Amino acid sequence: MDTITTATLQAEASQYEQRRKSYWSATFKRASNSWGGYYRSRLQVAYHHLIPEGASVLEVGCARGNLLSVLNPGIGVGVDFCPEALEVARVDHPHLEFVLADAHDLDLGPRTFDYIIVSELVNDLWDVQSMLCRLQPYCAAHTRLIFNFYSHLWNVPLRLAQQLGIATPNLSQNWLTRHDMANLLELAGFQPLREWEEIIAPLPVPLLSNFANRYLAKILPFRFMAMANFMLARPLHQSIPQNPTVSVVVAARNESGHIDELMARIPEMGGGTEIIFVEGNSTDETYHAIEKCISAHPERNCKLLKQPGKGKGDAVRAGFDIAKGDILMILDADITVPPEDLTRFYDLMANGSAEFVNGVRMVYPMEDDAMRFLNLLGNKFFSWAFSWLLGQPIRDTLCGTKVLWRSGYQRIADNRSYFGDFDPFGDFDLLFGAARLNLKIMEVPIRYRARRYGETNISRWSHGWLLLKMVVFAARRIKFI
Repeated sequence: MDTITTATLQAEASQYEQRRKSYWSATFKRASNSWGGYYRSRLQVAYHHLIPEGASVLEVGCARGNLLSVLNPGIGVGVDFCPEALEVARVDHPHLEFVLADAHDLDLGPRTFDYIIVSELVNDLWDVQSMLCRLQPYCAAHTRLIFNFYSHLWNVPLRLAQQLGIATPNLSQNWLTRHDMANLLELAGFQPLREWEEIIAPLPVPLLSNFANRYLAKILPFRFMAMANFMLARPLHQSIPQNPTVSVVVAARNESGHIDELMARIPEMGGGTEIIFVEGNSTDETYHAIEKCISAHPERNCKLLKQPGKGKGDAVRAGFDIAKGDILMILDADITVPPEDLTRFYDLMANGSAEFVNGVRMVYPMEDDAMRFLNLLGNKFFSWAFSWLLGQPIRDTLCGTKVLWRSGYQRIADNRSYFGDFDPFGDFDLLFGAARLNLKIMEVPIRYRARRYGETNISRWSHGWLLLKMVVFAARRIKFI
């Protein structure tokens, strides 16, 4: 029996890659009768939704560079092993950078990217894990890696289309499943965040194709017929600030009876804790109570701000705008969420487990009168709806305690125009923004307490109707694109 040596394995890999280079070089020289233009345009729509304009983007397996160009990156780098494809790319897209290289032997020097795209390449690679490991040096903590690859379900239809000459022919494929890809990502030091399907109608049929791809591909049972599997992941083990500082924003309106207790119970965290009170035009003595409390505690790093507008969302934005901490936290002034629990949120951020932490009131039993029954039902409905819409589990959309990196909030603010100024609460502005940036969201169960002073500022029916409109709004801007 012959012994398989390392040299033998390397020779097999080299032959495999050379055969593909030769094949694709010949393919690009021939005129194509492929009907894949509509399919590729739908892929471009999906990626354009995932990647904001102006980002730095690396595409591995870029071919002619059309997808990379459509994204309007601030910095765009395309990599491919086919010189004929890159010749076309450099002529058609002179504002982008194109590098001739094999995905298994990538060397781009010391730089990182906001997004790395690997579109329809993994099924054609000799060693997917090796390629993924090659991408690690080009990842910062916020980098997102996005894949799409054909579904197994389309194996036979694609072969038939290739034989008929209406689809670009391929050599033998790996045909990886989503489970396979998730496993390979984890082996290479990435954490899968989302997976979903796109495109069940790859050919243009007037009215029908766009409807099917925009709506049916996102719902059961039709999504199982989709042609393209998408996966999104983040790098693990990236450096994060050591002993990060914290800013806790407390929006307070008619909460004078809680101020002293807040000051006493908000913990010192990390490299230092800044407390920012944003007083919201109260009718009681809240503003003066905060002034007095701050004067009595010079040892605490506190600021007091008069809210410029209306609504909790406006108050939170005003506080975040002047915050200096590495980590930003929101704490409701009514102390229905114990301030001591903020340390749990901090730990998840500081150890890199999460990029956005949301409080959950629905796990532990609540105190009597902490939440009325109809409010509880409404919260459970909206948690289900938004989990489906955002693609990550969100068990409690309206818990007032939310935590994120200041750098992450700035990216949300920079991309706020996509959604607009629609949210008086502030919760959905942050959740939608975090979902659009594909931040790693984790949730911390808390024991929700009954309010002991004052009355709630939430109107059950009017705000419930507003939340229902937000579900429709989010469906149009996030899910059905």
